[in-house]
Amino acid sequence: MTTANPRQKKALDSLTHTVEHIYDSLDRGEIPTMTIPLRSKRNIEFDPKTEVWKYGSLRTTRTAKTAQGAVTLLRTVYTTDFINEMIREGKSSTLREMYYISEGWHNAKFHTQDEGNLLAEDLETISNCMREDFKLRPEESGAHVYGNINFRTMTKKGMKTFNCIDDVAETGFAIPYSVEKETFQIASHDVKFVMAIECGGMFARLIENGFPEKYNCALVHLSGQPARSTRRLIKRLNEENGLPVVVFTDGDPWSFRIFASVAYGAIKTAHISEYLATPTAQFIGVTPSDILNYDLPTDKLSDKDIGALNSELSDPRFADEFWVTEIKAMLEMKLKAEQQSLAKYGLNYVTDHYLPDKLTMLGIL
Repeated sequence: MTTANPRQKKALDSLTHTVEHIYDSLDRGEIPTMTIPLRSKRNIEFDPKTEVWKYGSLRTTRTAKTAQGAVTLLRTVYTTDFINEMIREGKSSTLREMYYISEGWHNAKFHTQDEGNLLAEDLETISNCMREDFKLRPEESGAHVYGNINFRTMTKKGMKTFNCIDDVAETGFAIPYSVEKETFQIASHDVKFVMAIECGGMFARLIENGFPEKYNCALVHLSGQPARSTRRLIKRLNEENGLPVVVFTDGDPWSFRIFASVAYGAIKTAHISEYLATPTAQFIGVTPSDILNYDLPTDKLSDKDIGALNSELSDPRFADEFWVTEIKAMLEMKLKAEQQSLAKYGLNYVTDHYLPDKLTMLGIL
């Protein structure tokens, strides 16, 4: 049996309390319920204290009055028991593994993995903990870091220190699924800022061109929509070490959402935005203005792109004048551009001109 750390103990105590509430209701002959925040963009509000977007006061209730509600509560009991077992035994599970394990839960089994993922998120909102505290791991990787930073992290042989230039390949240091202080420490660094980059091709371009060394920065490959551990590490680098964060993405609606998840908090994880979001992060991705000013190669917006942009106009996270102007401009142009379209002017242009100019405008350089 393994001793739970304080975060795991808090998570387990909270989940156990939820299950006890269900059992107590049944014991009294009452229909059990479970109330959680409504997880949609109409229920996210700006929290001035933490400067991130979090769930508001709207609630939804899971109740055993319906067959589906009863199944959800039954799954909650089974999942809590499974989490308890993992913590006691010092094990962890991917969300995919939990989906298959539920095959033995009879009427409580998940019919799709999405059902298990959503329940894990529900349990986070109830417990005010993160699924990493439940010993549940996502399938997606946490991407990579390249720069003069020393991370001290748990390995099979205990805590080891890695320098994210000297001790890694050009792909960088692979971020583990949990980057909390108990098992992952930012030992030291010699960088002035952090640049989060959407695509692997641009991440490799900046490394090959020597950008991190020349401008004394750390690069974080977001690998598309960033994993939670990636966002958590970016926040820790900013909050604990005072490092400015900039986000370099493509110029399309989905990339705007990538920036929003890093800086403002994602709608799906608004219950833990204060752990994941970096509100001081600044956007240096490709904008409609850049498409015109740099005469970049473009692609036409698809119907899905247009729908996403219109949705962003009603998203409170994009209510700032900058975003409203740029989103409307993209809708009018009906064009989008990739960050690698800057290669039109040569392989060195992005590191010799585009990024230095933008970083200077932001006061980073």
